[in-house]
This record gives sequence, structure tokens and C-alpha cells, in this order.
Amino acid sequence: MKDTTIRWILYAVLFLLFVLHNDLWLWNDATIIMGMPIGFLYHVLYCFAVSGAMYLLLKNAWPVDLASKDQEQK
Repeated sequence: MKDTTIRWILYAVLFLLFVLHNDLWLWNDATIIMGMPIGFLYHVLYCFAVSGAMYLLLKNAWPVDLASKDQEQK
């Protein structure tokens, strides 16, 4: 039960990240933070968030038997 709950939470996080990818609210904002436009900084931080989510997906939602099937084929 716990394993499937974690998977669904991670899938919801992926959907949220998908929705947040289009940052229409920063499209015309020329604010500079740390020498970068705010839209670019947003996408840098977004990439870190997506990388963390993908790491958690690999650790928690990747099928365990997939690796064993690959080993058997060799």
C-alpha cells in the first residue's frame, strides 16, 4: 500500500511540474536577480526540481523486475 501511495504522489508531483513549466506569469518581467533575468532563474531552479523528482521516481517507482529481466536476457 505504501509503495503505490508514494508512486501516485510522485505522479502528482510530475503533473504539477508539467503545469509549472509554462511560466506565463514571468513572461514580461524584466527583473534581474543575481545577474540573471527572473524567467531564466526560474527555469534554472525548475531544472533542479525536475531532476530531484526524476531521481525520486527512479528510486521509488521504477519496476524492480525490469532490471532482472534485462540480466536474464544477457
